[in-house]
Amino acid sequence: MAHVDKKTILLTGATGNMGSATLAELLSRTDRMQVRALVRAEERAHPVVQRYEGHPGLQFVWGDLTRYEDVIEAVTGVDQVLHIGGLVSPMADHVPELTMKVNVGGARNIVEAIKAQPDPDRIALVYIGTVAQTGHRNPPVHWGRTGDPIKISRFDQYAVSKTMAEAIVAQSGIKRWVSLRQTGIAHPNMWKIFDPIIFHNPWNGVLEWVTVGDSGRLAANTCEDAVPESFWRGFYNIGGGQAMRVVNHEFATLTASALGARAPFSNYRPNWFATRNFHGQWYADSDRLEALVPFRRETLDDFAAGLSKAVPGYVKFVARHLPGLGRKRLEKLARGPGGTLHWLAQDDRPHIEAYFGSRAAWEALPTDWENFQLRQPSREVMLLDHGYAADADVSGWSASDYAQAAEFRGAVHLGGGCGADEPTSWRCALGHDFTMTPRLYLKGGHWCPTCMLDQDAYGRNAEVNPFFKQVWPDTD
Repeated sequence: MAHVDKKTILLTGATGNMGSATLAELLSRTDRMQVRALVRAEERAHPVVQRYEGHPGLQFVWGDLTRYEDVIEAVTGVDQVLHIGGLVSPMADHVPELTMKVNVGGARNIVEAIKAQPDPDRIALVYIGTVAQTGHRNPPVHWGRTGDPIKISRFDQYAVSKTMAEAIVAQSGIKRWVSLRQTGIAHPNMWKIFDPIIFHNPWNGVLEWVTVGDSGRLAANTCEDAVPESFWRGFYNIGGGQAMRVVNHEFATLTASALGARAPFSNYRPNWFATRNFHGQWYADSDRLEALVPFRRETLDDFAAGLSKAVPGYVKFVARHLPGLGRKRLEKLARGPGGTLHWLAQDDRPHIEAYFGSRAAWEALPTDWENFQLRQPSREVMLLDHGYAADADVSGWSASDYAQAAEFRGAVHLGGGCGADEPTSWRCALGHDFTMTPRLYLKGGHWCPTCMLDQDAYGRNAEVNPFFKQVWPDTD
């Protein structure tokens, strides 16, 4: 039983990067919070569990997000849920069926368990979305904000699952929910990532990073009484702000330096890396979240220092003195299943076209760094048009606002409730009828649930949907 003078917080995903940072933050506040963590029984030996098991401010509930009976046991009696858990890339893309079961089914179980409580309006739900929902945003559309169109990169099952889960949360009818779309998390264990997904990320793409410490601090801070009521029922981009906005080649230089490498790109060739179809943007609105729930304390320099400290000496020795060895290992990875060079060797046209545009486009790429252009996109904020008065208070929304927004999406507003969270009927640019709350449609940037998840329909939509055309085609 929780103490009556303390909030009981349920945390999912406690053994992951953001989740473990959040757990540490919450356990530093046990004077006012009691923590409950839903963890799979198979993870009893996990280092995070071993570190905190027996802590007086923490209760483990052994269970699985995919089992409603486990979820409702964990949810019953809590004041707030921090739903951070789920399958993430690259694993999420390797096991698509399980990803949908965990990420979509898990979100549905959380929502249903909250709604099954005697007073569901008392319970707050913080859901963690992802920057992957808006896909790759090559310059000149590299500046983004919530409400921009959902645009999922091809082969990104993780983004599909997170988009569907976000819709479940936003249309749940729960009074106090929020979706925080996570960006790239800079954490000390990044040096351990050895997966072909590293070659899917374009050198000239951008990302506004956040440190794992700041991410954990943000999640914990949403549980404090000081959070304003205006924070709830919103979509926010998690980002570290101006100082954390870098081009991918700049981030690679930073991490290479932390690893001790003398030449940042000596382990790679530029044409091993995709030029499109990943995700990332600089946020025009990430300061909005910082203003409501202040959480930023760390910088990329702090991350680099932590990374350098975490990397074993033998890894630094190889990076500094034996770059050829590292290059051979990485080239083997790129030539293996899921790697860009593997697709090219197999003439895998769907992947080649998705990540390079065409085989001819890949063949035109420079093979050496002397001829490869490392770009610097504009730092002048450029906003996409949302097709309605995006700054207007949602309480004043009317049918005419919905009709205007729908028209800009090549769609039609068919009627229904006028409230921001009331089910409303729409017909998309390609003729599909669907129901969606205006808040999700306008503030979340969701659109036709059929077309939005079908990358094969993106080109046809761009021809008749001015809203979506702003981010299509995904050129380099």
